[in-house]
Amino acid sequence: MKPKYFSIPYVGWMAMFVVAPIIIVFVYAFTTPGGEFTLRNFSDMGIFMPVFFRSFRLAFIATLLCIALGYPVAYILAREASRVQLVLFMLIMLPLWMNFLLRTYAWMSILENTGLLNQFLSFLGLPTVRIINTQTAVVIGMVYNFLPFMILPIYSVIVKIDKNLLEAAHDLGANSFLVFRKLIVPLSLPGILSGVTMVFVPAVSAFVITQLLGGGMVFLLGDLIEMQFLGTAHNPQVGSAISILMMLIVIAFVILMNKFGSGEEKAVGL
Repeated sequence: MKPKYFSIPYVGWMAMFVVAPIIIVFVYAFTTPGGEFTLRNFSDMGIFMPVFFRSFRLAFIATLLCIALGYPVAYILAREASRVQLVLFMLIMLPLWMNFLLRTYAWMSILENTGLLNQFLSFLGLPTVRIINTQTAVVIGMVYNFLPFMILPIYSVIVKIDKNLLEAAHDLGANSFLVFRKLIVPLSLPGILSGVTMVFVPAVSAFVITQLLGGGMVFLLGDLIEMQFLGTAHNPQVGSAISILMMLIVIAFVILMNKFGSGEEKAVGL
């Protein structure tokens, strides 16, 4: 048997569960409930533009926070000894071993009005804060759930940087800050761009986080699409059109990221 035949099960699986659903969504987006061709499903999306802007704004904020938190962690992790790296890796990956819903429910118990955070503030004699059911709570949930996907790509690039380059820069008189700014950051840029893609794409389409931490008060694209397919505003044609538009925007974003990133292998090979 030729090796190419071993790919038949995978091709069949992808055709059934990836390609076929996308085709169905495209058909729904360009047809009426009666099956006639129309573009009205896209024109009807104008009333949902605030949801689009809110979704991309919160996803952008969450991505920036993941960079700010994830880059130092990845940098420290790459500089540690192998045994320490294993321990830190386990601590980073440990939350991912738990169910997504359980992790989000845990943050509900922390952020709710009578949760652990406000109990701790009351114990210190400080005023309590209202975070649950706000955009802040949604961003916190996004950062917590997607932060590992920012740390790992950056780490995988930094750890491959040739240490001889760093030693040569120091020998030429560059201090640690200059080496970091002029050498490590540019070489780690492909990892940053990969992390941005891995965080921004799921964040912009998240809906479980918004339902649990936003309490239905923070309405994003994922909630809008679910409502069109499963909610009271049942309109799968408009929901399909929204899905296609969001998919095109995400594809354009990924292409833009790839344009500015030259690839990890090329970067670390400088």
